[in-house]
Amino acid sequence: MRSGRIKGKIRNYFYLTSVLLFGVILGAEPGPMGTIKDTIVMFGEYKTFFLPRLISLSIMLLLVILANKSICVWGCQFGTLQDLMFRLNRREEQKPVFKQFKVPFVISNSIRIVFFVFFTVIALIWAFDIIASIDPFKIFNPLVMGVIGIVFVAFILILSLFVYRPWCHLFCPFGLVGWIFEKVSIFKIKVNYDKCIACGNCEKAFPSTTMGAILRDKKVIPDCFSCGSCMESCPTNAISFSMGIRKHPPKGKFDKLDNLKN
Repeated sequence: MRSGRIKGKIRNYFYLTSVLLFGVILGAEPGPMGTIKDTIVMFGEYKTFFLPRLISLSIMLLLVILANKSICVWGCQFGTLQDLMFRLNRREEQKPVFKQFKVPFVISNSIRIVFFVFFTVIALIWAFDIIASIDPFKIFNPLVMGVIGIVFVAFILILSLFVYRPWCHLFCPFGLVGWIFEKVSIFKIKVNYDKCIACGNCEKAFPSTTMGAILRDKKVIPDCFSCGSCMESCPTNAISFSMGIRKHPPKGKFDKLDNLKN
């Protein structure tokens, strides 16, 4: 990411390697989602925190603080599988084969917040894990999957061809908590507005609405998974994965681009 070499087929090879290594070979645990899900469920059942889970959760949140959601995009078993599915529906130049959709963040995050609150309340009051029957990470141990789980995971994977990381954006507990922690990430996607020509290529190539918010330095920026799509598509190398605070764009920088979109 720092060198800007993550692109095209190289990205897909990384995803495939991650799925095979962290999922197929090593299994579904520990995974980012399980660290926070099990911490909440176990506290609801035993009224105590399970130390190994807390340690795993702390390490993964520290990785988010270090470099955005790099743990989710490169090290999460099911996250990388979703991302790989999404890229399979894209040509080499990052254009979709079949139409792909960008869900507005206000919608996806609202669903995720409601789901997280509902899951937490049920877990703490009744010590019941509502995610257990639909846990997508069980795909790496299919013998423990029920009919509901198989149908749900199949739906998520098919949806992943057309929507970027639907489980991460709509349901994942770690996705929500990680989104909060990434606000203080040390390494992040940054734009050099002196080099930027406001062509909009990065925003078009980016699989979600995140790059549009980063370009304009909006107050609310959706999840950034540090996938490198924006860097790959920039013709002037104005985008970097680096340390420091993001700068606000010059006034009127993207007026022409916004008018074309409208």
